[in-house]
Amino acid sequence: MTVQKTSAALYDEYKERMQKIADVRNAASVLGWDQETYLPEKGAGFRGQQLTTLSTIAHELSTEPALGDLLRELKERSDLDHIQRKNVQLSAEDFEKQRKYPASFVAELSTATNAAYHAWIKSRKEKDFSVFEPQLAKMVELKKRETQILGFSGHPYDALLDEYEKGADVAMLDAIFRDVRQSLLPMLQKIALQTPPDKKFLNRLYPKDQQWQFGIDILKAMGYDFGAGRQDVSEHPFTTSFNPQDVRVTTRIDEQDLGNMTWSCIHEGGHALYEQGLPLEQYGLPCGEAASLGIHESQSRLWENNVGRSLIFWQKHYGHLQGLFRANLQAVPIMDFYKAINLVQPSLIRTEADELTYHFHVMIRYEIEKGLIGGELQTKDLRDIWNKFYLDYLDVKVPDDMQGVLQDIHWSHGSFGYFPTYSLGSFYAAQFHAAARKQITGLDSAIADGRYDGLLHWLRDNIHRHGRYYTSNELCEKVTGEKLNFKHFMAYAQEKYGKIYNLGA
Repeated sequence: MTVQKTSAALYDEYKERMQKIADVRNAASVLGWDQETYLPEKGAGFRGQQLTTLSTIAHELSTEPALGDLLRELKERSDLDHIQRKNVQLSAEDFEKQRKYPASFVAELSTATNAAYHAWIKSRKEKDFSVFEPQLAKMVELKKRETQILGFSGHPYDALLDEYEKGADVAMLDAIFRDVRQSLLPMLQKIALQTPPDKKFLNRLYPKDQQWQFGIDILKAMGYDFGAGRQDVSEHPFTTSFNPQDVRVTTRIDEQDLGNMTWSCIHEGGHALYEQGLPLEQYGLPCGEAASLGIHESQSRLWENNVGRSLIFWQKHYGHLQGLFRANLQAVPIMDFYKAINLVQPSLIRTEADELTYHFHVMIRYEIEKGLIGGELQTKDLRDIWNKFYLDYLDVKVPDDMQGVLQDIHWSHGSFGYFPTYSLGSFYAAQFHAAARKQITGLDSAIADGRYDGLLHWLRDNIHRHGRYYTSNELCEKVTGEKLNFKHFMAYAQEKYGKIYNLGA
């Protein structure tokens, strides 16, 4: 006689399977982190093979028929608690999606990603897009195939967007970027008529070691746990998490640009605080993962811009910064520093753009990705297309490929559909920050005093601990009382930059 397993026993079996998959994926993530930080040049070939092997194993484990049978049986059980039910529901959705991918495609994509990444690095060194273009063309064709594997009802790009921001589609993003153009352009035009703040003092010589120490100090002040993470240098700043007790950040340092590292640290620190705040007991399960890329970006943008570029933040930290770089900053008043770090001015580099023109950088990438996946644009024309977009949208001439079409790592990773989440994150951040200021008594005073525990606790309680339990808009509505509303970002921008640039009503 067959004895039916209890729901608890089935759930334990499910949890064990999911954590095994997470272990394999996180082992691959460790190799990926090493690839971008310490891997010697000659190790690149075997590293690609190792990553392909692990990604194939993870795919095989996540599409095993036995896992599907287990999930179907658990979905029929009525005695699971609400978190267990949500985990099973989301895992079942993930299983059905993963099952669509042939193992051969997963291996091909992993191999192509490794080749594209190293071609991108070489291309950047030579400042020549043509070195990267053949590998990018292969990647685009693979991503087109992926849209067919996943399926879509509208634009093929919708299939890739849904991987990063569930429910997002071209229709939604076209409307959002239309709002960006209609709302931000008039403000930018007014700002352009004003005398810009002087920021030359930010581009004096700032020695690497002192910059590094200041970045470490800021991360510690924010609440980043160095007992559960570390910071290193990479070509492109990023955050990677292997579990909530091992979350690592990277930055890059330019000795002629103080802002390059400073806000990379704060931005990546925001991502890392989210990962360190996810529930440890949900490791390997959906409720132990971030809600979405847009929500993830909201955490980095909230810390970077709403907090890290505020006047009250620097009332606490500016004296320390002046002490480290006395020759450069001792004679610079805090208000001059505050205005300089919030200079609004069209620029070449997305990661160094101000928080208003930034969304035009994102929009350019969105339009290019949509065109590539839709077939209207070709990679061989991308340099010219990129340069024209920058001239049309930002009135900026691109001097070379490294500062142009080669500046981002994302396409070498195959991360098509990722870029729009950056703008969505900024808009969520403004809405969350507005809610936090209403709900946390004395928040501004605490930040001015260098105390961020209240804000971090609020974020942990309202956002981090929920994992993927809610979709982005469900979470936003739960926290703020309404779904994503662009008016909160505009209200924040008008209040802040209206004062900095004396724009009036």
